[in-house]
Amino acid sequence: MSRVKDDMRGRAWQAIVMSAFFSLESAVIIGLTIVLFGVGYQPFDWWAPALWLVFGAVAELLYLGVTVTDPKAAQRAVDRMLTDKYHPNSIKNPVARERLKRALEYRRLIGEAAAKQSGAMRTSLETTASEINAWIEQIHKLAVRMDSFEENEIINRDRRMVPQDLKNLQRRLEYESDPGVLGEIKEAIQTKEEQLSNLRTLENNIKRADIQLDHTLSALGTVYAQMQLIDARDVDGARAKRLQENIRDEVLSLEDTISAIDEVQSYQGYNAAAR
Repeated sequence: MSRVKDDMRGRAWQAIVMSAFFSLESAVIIGLTIVLFGVGYQPFDWWAPALWLVFGAVAELLYLGVTVTDPKAAQRAVDRMLTDKYHPNSIKNPVARERLKRALEYRRLIGEAAAKQSGAMRTSLETTASEINAWIEQIHKLAVRMDSFEENEIINRDRRMVPQDLKNLQRRLEYESDPGVLGEIKEAIQTKEEQLSNLRTLENNIKRADIQLDHTLSALGTVYAQMQLIDARDVDGARAKRLQENIRDEVLSLEDTISAIDEVQSYQGYNAAAR
């Protein structure tokens, strides 16, 4: 989980810097610097054209510094990064897509609530908001797993055929008298039973994922509501810490569900087959 959080922080910081660098204001500073240097404009007799490059670099650095430290600008950049990377329209399951869309909306509202504060209060709430970035990533991953399950033709075929294949083998076992054939049938039955068990485990994990997405969305709403109740006295207190711990627990729970789905799919070779 620590690796996921660090990765998300790195991507969020990169999004903030890139958003500032590719903004209209940044383009104006760079463009104006190039034009003034190119035409060799000298506002003073002692002015050398190359000084425009120095002036432009300083102006750009100042602008980037002010922008990346502006909580509202940073929040907008992170929101764009999350929406672009985990766009709801990339999810085909309509229920999961709607839940991801609402989760991103909660993340935006939580970030805006943090950006309105100042000092230690803002630092604490921004930490809480950054924890939710990893939460959004896990929600998207879970939605993708649900899509893969529903669209995997081999899984859908096996869900239909394996129970019937097992029944046919069990019927043959009742009438077969040859010891060698009996041994092969028993071995085939054992293999089919294991395959059926794995398929049912996978189905149950997908059902669990669906329920967990709904629970996670409710938990995000709860986090947002609780953030409205936290005041300056709670910044270093139990309420803020408990809120962050709850978020980490939710992320771990989502990770466990994703790992369980991947484990069964990997064992059966369905991931490779789907690709």
